[in-house]
Amino acid sequence: MMGEMSGDDEPLTPAGRLFQQPQMNQVIHCVLGLKNPIDVDLIKNEIQNSVMLQHPRFTSLMVRDHRGVEHWRPTKIDFDSHFIVINNPVVVVVSSSSEDEDDDESAISEYMSDLCTVSQLSMDKPLWEIHILMVHKCIIFRIHHSLGDGISLMSMLLAGCRKLQDPQALPSISIPNTTIKPRRTFWNILVTLFFSFIFLIQFILRCLWIRDRKTSISGGDGVDLWPRKIATATFSLEHMKTVKASVPNATINDVLFAVISSGISRYLDFREPNGLRDGVQLTGLAMVNLRKQPGLQELSNLMKSNSGARWGNKFGMILLPIYYHRSNSSDPLEYLKRAKAMIDRKKQSLESHLSYKIGDFVMSTFGPKFASLLNYRILCNTTFTISNVVGPQEEITIGGNPVTFLRANNSALPHALVLNMVSYAGKADMQVQVAKDIIPDPQFLAKCFEDALLEMKEQVTPKI
Repeated sequence: MMGEMSGDDEPLTPAGRLFQQPQMNQVIHCVLGLKNPIDVDLIKNEIQNSVMLQHPRFTSLMVRDHRGVEHWRPTKIDFDSHFIVINNPVVVVVSSSSEDEDDDESAISEYMSDLCTVSQLSMDKPLWEIHILMVHKCIIFRIHHSLGDGISLMSMLLAGCRKLQDPQALPSISIPNTTIKPRRTFWNILVTLFFSFIFLIQFILRCLWIRDRKTSISGGDGVDLWPRKIATATFSLEHMKTVKASVPNATINDVLFAVISSGISRYLDFREPNGLRDGVQLTGLAMVNLRKQPGLQELSNLMKSNSGARWGNKFGMILLPIYYHRSNSSDPLEYLKRAKAMIDRKKQSLESHLSYKIGDFVMSTFGPKFASLLNYRILCNTTFTISNVVGPQEEITIGGNPVTFLRANNSALPHALVLNMVSYAGKADMQVQVAKDIIPDPQFLAKCFEDALLEMKEQVTPKI
């Protein structure tokens, strides 16, 4: 939408402008499964009175001036136009790979797959909408990435929910225990500078030139336009904690990345049994939250006070290499030890902060088109994307209706494999989004991830 700027208009942040570019036009999807039939009027009332509509981003149009610069313009919203209610069952394309899924699971995955590639948000209204699948008891929040990142939007969403056991209380998000940071010594500073320099050079080379070897899960230029399929890998947090305890000072993120490494190796064993040499590197691109305190309550207060200090897109990117190993020739816990060693080195560096600063500098100096090109290139030169958002520890409700699962994914990327994990009430669901012409069997790939965790758990569980 073009027009002259008014006094109430506010420019988009550099990250917001980046996500408005055609190659980086990203919509975040948050999926809530509900236990009981949905009362649409009640859900509308809950959203209308929630903190969400108190934030100006959700009541503003995205407009461009005569130079093409994007601004937020406050507007009076037509609330009903943001709701899309689907009363009929979603038609599922039957395939042999989906025979084991229940009807609701298949239908929701089918609907989400279409949203990832087909539907864009209308620029004639604020950049969010809510889809309600009545038959399948599912609510899908679609929010443009220029409005905020996963931490901001998860906090905003949960501010409209309540605890199942305490209907007046807001959900609480588990914040990992922070260990006391070691005293900064000359040696520690030297190690940080060394790893930061090495990883920064690797990051720049990925943007410009170096790319992963082509495999049966590789994407590339234009793959973001290809049809998608989605499956869900479900993990027990207790199982992840059991595996975590087997390696000193390991974290849940270490276990998650070990599961991804092992699961991808399992899948490649099936797809390319004789096509890869042991030790081939595949690179993941991970999003890292840069806020010091990503808790729900703090961000809710920031939205209420109309503070932009931490609302929005505040994340950096890091490269996370994994290595293919034949499943029958590797100790399952070796994946965890390798993942921990690699992630520990990343933690000792400033890679995520530097990637954020570089992106901000490129946006400010060369503009969003050039920044979008570099972001697109690094996606084309790596193999997969991974994100992990910590959700509530206890069961929650929306409009008094218990939430059975909480998931997230986003619009298609040049990657043929996009992994988005959200933890909720003792389990973690990882959405496995694939370009179906490259990875035709995402349910099998999801099972590879689930089996990888179970194998690690059996390895560390004492035999009776």
